[in-house]
Formats: sequence, C-alpha cells, structure tokens
Amino acid sequence: MDTLQNFLRTDYCGNFRASHVGQEISVCGWVQRQRNLGGLIFVDLRDRTGLIQLSFDDSTAKEVFEKAASLRSEYVVAATGVVRERESKNPDMPTGDIEVKVTDLRLLAKAETPPFEIVENSDVKDAVRLKYRYLDLRRPDMQRTIALRHKIVKICRDYFDENGFLEIETPILTKSTPEGARDYLVPSRVHAGKFYALPQSPQQYKQLLMLSGFDRYFQIARCFRDEDLRADRQPEFTQIDLEMSFLNEEQIQTIQEGFLKRVFKEILDVDVQTPFLRMPYREAMDRFGSDKPDMRFGFEIKDISDIVKDCGFGVFSGAVQGGGSVRLINVDGHAKDFPRKKIDKLGDFVKTYKAKGLAWARMVDGKVTSSYQKFLTDEENAAIIERANAKDGDLILIVGDVKDEVVFASLGALRIECAKQLGILDPMDFKFLWVTEFPMFEWSEEEGRYQAMHHPFTAPMIEDEDKMLTDKANCRARAYDIVLNGTELGGGSIRINTPEMQENAFQALGISDEDIQERFGHLVNAFKFGAPPHGGLAYGLDRLVMLMTGASSIRDVIAFPKVQNASDLMMSCPDVVDKKQLDDLAIAVTRMEEESAEETGE
Repeated sequence: MDTLQNFLRTDYCGNFRASHVGQEISVCGWVQRQRNLGGLIFVDLRDRTGLIQLSFDDSTAKEVFEKAASLRSEYVVAATGVVRERESKNPDMPTGDIEVKVTDLRLLAKAETPPFEIVENSDVKDAVRLKYRYLDLRRPDMQRTIALRHKIVKICRDYFDENGFLEIETPILTKSTPEGARDYLVPSRVHAGKFYALPQSPQQYKQLLMLSGFDRYFQIARCFRDEDLRADRQPEFTQIDLEMSFLNEEQIQTIQEGFLKRVFKEILDVDVQTPFLRMPYREAMDRFGSDKPDMRFGFEIKDISDIVKDCGFGVFSGAVQGGGSVRLINVDGHAKDFPRKKIDKLGDFVKTYKAKGLAWARMVDGKVTSSYQKFLTDEENAAIIERANAKDGDLILIVGDVKDEVVFASLGALRIECAKQLGILDPMDFKFLWVTEFPMFEWSEEEGRYQAMHHPFTAPMIEDEDKMLTDKANCRARAYDIVLNGTELGGGSIRINTPEMQENAFQALGISDEDIQERFGHLVNAFKFGAPPHGGLAYGLDRLVMLMTGASSIRDVIAFPKVQNASDLMMSCPDVVDKKQLDDLAIAVTRMEEESAEETGE
C-alpha cells in the first residue's frame, strides 16, 4: 500500500471545472468504477462532492498504468495529474467537460466487494443498508442529505445568534420525572440502587435558565424517549430547542417564522409566506379531523349530525343518539377516480381507525349512487348533498360513531389517503400552520385519569385559569404546534411561572404534595425566587430535514439511526455486558429474551 507522504489534496473531486484545464491537481477518494479498454483506462473517482474522471493511456508511466489496471470499486486512491478537456463530454456530470491525465497514482486501501452497489437511490432492503450503514452513507444522495442537515443547523445557529439567543448546553444525565413517555434509565455506580434518566427534552433546565436571567436560550439538543417507533420517530433524536422570556405567543411565533422563512430560502430557494395561518385546535379537529392538518388540499370535514339524528338509518341515527356524531368529506371532482372496488378498500382502511364502516355517495353523469340513500328521505339526502356542497363528479364519504374521536381519526386519515391515491400531494408545496389553544388535559382510558396533553409546565389560557381544577375537559392551554404538510414540526407553549399555579397543575394531574416535592421540587421552589413570564418551543430537527429533502422516514436523514425495535443493526446493540459491570452497578439480570435484530430491521 502507498502512503500520503508528501501528498496534498488540491480540492474535492466535484469542484473542478473547465476553468481548471492545464492545471496540475491532486485528488483523492473512492473508485466508483474502472473501465479498462486495453491501452486506455478510465477511473471515476468519488468523494463527498461528486465524481471526476481519471485517465491513463500509453503515455502513462508503466507502474502507474499497471496500478490503475488493478483498481476495483471502492478502492481508496490518491492521484496527481493535469486537468484536460474530455474528448467525449458527459453533460450529466458537473465535471463532465474535463478529466485528469494522471501522472502519479497511490493505492491507499483495498476493498472487498460491497454487499450492494454504492449508487444513488439504491434499491436495497433497509436491514442490509443499516447493517452496513458506513457503506450506505457513501451513496451520493445520503451524503447530500447529511450535508444539508449540517447547513440547516448552521443557519439555525446563525439566525438565533443574530436574534440575541445564547447556545447553552444542558445535562444528559438528569432526574427521572415520569409524566408521559418512558425514560431511558442509567444506573449509578457511585450511588448504588439509584438511577439517572436521559432527558426526554431539556424542558425543566431551559425554564430554570429563564429564572437565571438568560432570557433567550437555544440548543441543538439530543433527546431520548423509550417509546414505540414510527416513520418519524426514533428513541434518540435531535431538537432545535428554544426558550424566551418576556414574550407572548405571537412574538415567539413571529421569531420562529423568521427562522423557517430563512432556512427554506437558503436551502431550497423557496419563499415561505409569513405570517403563517393560525387555527385553534377545535377548528382544526372540526375541519380536518387532526391537530396537524395537511393544508395542501381541501376535502374538509362537515358535520351532518343534525340532519341524520332522527333518520331511518340506524348507523347514522344511532351514532348521534349515542353521544357521537356523523361527518363527511367531499372528495370533490374525483368520483370517477374511485370506482366501487376502491371505495370498498377505503371502507377497510377506516376500520383500522376503529370505524365500523364507510357510507358513500357517487355523483357521476347526473346520477347519484349511494350506500345509504334508500334509508333516508329525499329531504335528508338533499340536505346531505347541500351540506357537502357536492356537485356532479363528486364523491361523498361518511363515517359515524358514538365516539367523536373515532370519527375524527377515520376521516382525518381518509382525506390524506384519498389525496395520496390521487397523487395531489406535492412535496415541494410547503403549507405552514400554527395550531393553537390545545386542551390543557386529555383523558387517558389506560390510566383512568386526566393527563397533560403537552406537559405539566404549560400555562392555561388566561380566561381558563379557574378551570384547571374544576373543569379539566374544557380548560385550554397556551400551547401551540407548528405544522407543515400534515406533520408536527415542533411544539411549544407559554409556561407556568408561579409556584401556586404550578402546584395547581400538578394537583389537577393527581400528583400529591409529597410527589410534587419529590419529583418537581427543584422547579416549584425555584419559582419562589422570581420567575419571568416565559415560553418556548422545540423543533424536531430530524423531521425538518425529512420534509425538506422529501425523505419518507427520518431514518434517511440520520447518520446512524435505530430500527423498529430500537436496536442498532450495525453495532449490534443493545447487547449484554459482562458480570463485573453488573456487579459494579449492583444490578442482577433475572430474565433475558433472545431476539434477532435482523429479523426486526424492516
């Protein structure tokens, strides 16, 4: 093997152009491919900026030519030569007008044949890609994504620095205060039987920073949650975390809109229109069945409970009389795109959201065919069509249930599913929305009690402060989410800043005075020393990058992600540790279950 002694790279492969013709340069990287035409050898050399062609011919020194002939894909090489114009130009390569006539070639490392080809958009199973993630990351599309992520973080730091924010790191080893997702616990060797927790967010620390007088804080924060994974979740993830003092909701949101406007302009050259639309939670649910509605298209939900509450169709009337509702969406203009077989499949689709079925009406060529019209009077049928604002060519889809949450979940998901099937979701059409006035509490069937919808540090709406203990179902919070194209990009709130109100919030959640002091005493006691009005939010950096790149999963925008069962296929972890480590921590493992990470990689 050769060395890099006395070798100095001139620039990256992808940065050379026709203006460099005649210059001697030095480049290094990985062999993408080698073409040996007998007396002529071409090598495409790749680094993170792109490809450049190396050429070797009968004028090349014999030992250099022979070394070039030995090259294989993914060998690591360094080369020196003169830039010249290519005889056969490649318009598909940024460097396609030039090549390097090599005079010195160094083989730095050989490579075995990789388990998949290192090319754009490789069609390889996720389990294989993630087992060999270091190879997957060599692919140009992955390298562009990771580089874009870096640029977003740089813009973030620049923007918030310019707006008076200080970047302050908060601890990774902290106190477990379970209220929501499960904590990852870290045993202490020094304090046997006691545990740290990895932070689900820096929430309490950043509030304490506000008490400390640092009135504008931000952090690119690593966070950890032991929860079930989805396409947009990971057990460890990164937040753009922010907190501000002496500002109200509108002022906080305006600062964030400036950041998003800047990052979309600088990264994608997209002009985001500000201010963003604001919509109360209740309106979002009524119109879209979701607290994170996709605003790129219509198909809005309409309530027809008043029309069908006494109708002869028990599916409708029974839902209303049982305390629920009957609602519809109008897939306007697309009746012909949904023949009966497709509608039946949509019926199966809503059943996954606990709906009992799907009623429908198609209006095609002046005729109405329906699954329910024969059970209703002409007046009731006409009223439904009028409420739906339906016309010829439209498709009406209806769900009824004794639980409103089932109706909302079903129709909210159904409007997205219809839009996907119609192919009308443009990933480059960015529609932002602030969803505001969330409920302070939500009822947990599993726990049999009210829980904080966001977290227990959120302040109630001023006009609802007296409802915290007396009318939890109707108590609204000063909380807000930033939504982009149906994905929650971030969320935040104005925080509680008095010990009395914070204690009331904990009591509303059924936390005793003793538990308040045990679990949250550090925060409640701190409030006694003068806490400024403050609020903030956190963006999911991974989700932001996913949406800006059009990726289908945040795994495609994280360098080393976990798979569905929270394992790392490349590092084969989590894994067992030796007995001495457990003994040092005073831990005994009483039961173990064997599981193959590869089996759950999909």
